[in-house]
Amino acid sequence: MKNIEINTSRVQIPNNNLLIDAYLAQPADEGNFGAVIVFQEIFGVNNNIRDITELIAKQGYVAIAPAMYQRVAPGFEFGFSAEDAGFSQEAYRLGLEYYQQVKYQEIFSDIQATIAYLKNLSNVKADSVGCIGFCFGGHVAYMAATLPDIKATASFYGGGITQPSYGEDIPTVNRTSEIQGTIYTFFGTKDSLISQEDNQKIETELKKHNINHRVFRYDAGHGFFGGFFVDKYPFLAQNPVINREAAIDAWNHVLELFENYL
Repeated sequence: MKNIEINTSRVQIPNNNLLIDAYLAQPADEGNFGAVIVFQEIFGVNNNIRDITELIAKQGYVAIAPAMYQRVAPGFEFGFSAEDAGFSQEAYRLGLEYYQQVKYQEIFSDIQATIAYLKNLSNVKADSVGCIGFCFGGHVAYMAATLPDIKATASFYGGGITQPSYGEDIPTVNRTSEIQGTIYTFFGTKDSLISQEDNQKIETELKKHNINHRVFRYDAGHGFFGGFFVDKYPFLAQNPVINREAAIDAWNHVLELFENYL
C-alpha cells in the first residue's frame, strides 16, 4: 500500500445556484491522476470520511468528498467520538432525518457537478473517474455507477438499493442495466439494516445484465469498514459489528479495483 505525500483543502463545487462544500485530498506532486469521489454515510463529511478521502489520495488518486446534505443541512457532520464510543443517538436521529429529505434527482445533479469539477482539475485524467461510498453513500455510489463517466465503483453496504428511495417510485437496483463500468459491492452477513435477500437481489441483477462486478460478503455487521481505523480510533474495537480483518480484505479489493480501472 502506498503512502505518498498529499495536500488537503476544503473546496466548493458549483452546481447552478448551489455551492456544494467538499473535502479534497490529492497527491502533492505534479502529474495526471485518476479521481475518486467519496460518498458519505448519513453523518456527513465527518472525520471518518475525511480519513478515507486522504487514504485514497495517498494511493495516488485525486479524492473528493462532496457534502450530500448541502441542500437540507449545510455544514452538518457528526464524527467518531471516543466519548460516545461511536455515534450518539442524537447523531443517528439527525442523520436519518436529513437522509429522508434528500431527493434522487438532486443527488444525481450533485454527482454530475462533482464529476465536472474533477474533470476541470489540471491533475485529473478526465476518463478515469471512480467512486466509493458507505451506507447512504453506498447507495449513492450505486446510483453514480449508472453514469458513463464512472469507470469503477466500490459500494459498501448500500442501504435501500432494492426499494424505492429518495422520492422515486423505481428502486435503484432496477437501473442496474445502465452500469457501464465495473462495480464491486461489499456486505456484512450480520448486517441488521440490509437483508441477505436484498444483497442477493443486487447480485442477481448484476449477473442478469452482465455487469462487470464482484460481490464480497464478510462475517461482519453494518459499518464494518470502520475496523480499518481501529488503530486511530481504538474505541471502535468495542463495537461488535466491526471486523478489522474484513475491512483490510475489503480495502485490498478496493485498491485492486481502482488500480485496474482508473
